[in-house]
Amino acid sequence: MTSLDAITLEVADLAAAERFYANANANANANAFGLGSRLRLRASQEPATGFRGFTLSLTVSQPADVDLLAGGAVDAGATVLKPAAKSLWGYGGVVRAPDGTIWKVATSAKKNTGPATGEINDVVLLLGATDVAASRRCYVEQGFAVEKSFGRTYVQFAAAGAVKLGLYRRRALAKDAGVAPEGSGSHRIEMHGAGRFTDPDGFAWASGQPVGQLGA
Repeated sequence: MTSLDAITLEVADLAAAERFYANANANANANAFGLGSRLRLRASQEPATGFRGFTLSLTVSQPADVDLLAGGAVDAGATVLKPAAKSLWGYGGVVRAPDGTIWKVATSAKKNTGPATGEINDVVLLLGATDVAASRRCYVEQGFAVEKSFGRTYVQFAAAGAVKLGLYRRRALAKDAGVAPEGSGSHRIEMHGAGRFTDPDGFAWASGQPVGQLGA
């Protein structure tokens, strides 16, 4: 089964991005939200405007962890797109890192069961698809196994790597993130784990792990 093992974010100011991700987690023993080898940074001057077509989600165990991680990101320089709040599905909020990446931190729990730990249960990459059915076919052809599918709205692929992968209609994903759906230019992201290919919306994949360490 094909997997998503790591992500490289392309940033305009590499030093500033390294500082942000090193300081974003209130847990002093972790950086980059504690994502370790799952996240890398690479300098790029490719133009990008507006919504870049994807979001990264961190799922945690309880609201206290949402507040810890989202608050740490804001203290490090992130902008709040959606304040952390309760909803029908749980508790969560959305922030935008200084490099432009949109991060959602959420839990299905509505009550705390203990002190916050900052531990992340899952990392989920959601790609905004213009045509979810077409993108689904592309990924199935690349060896991804569908776990859940809701017509032309949403697809969740079976977890087989360090990062979970899903597809969401672009406009719906932008709405969930609290931003306008318009955007153009580079997505400013590269995925690692599958073979080299580019999906129908221009998201690029490279085989193997990215080179180098975050902050190295």
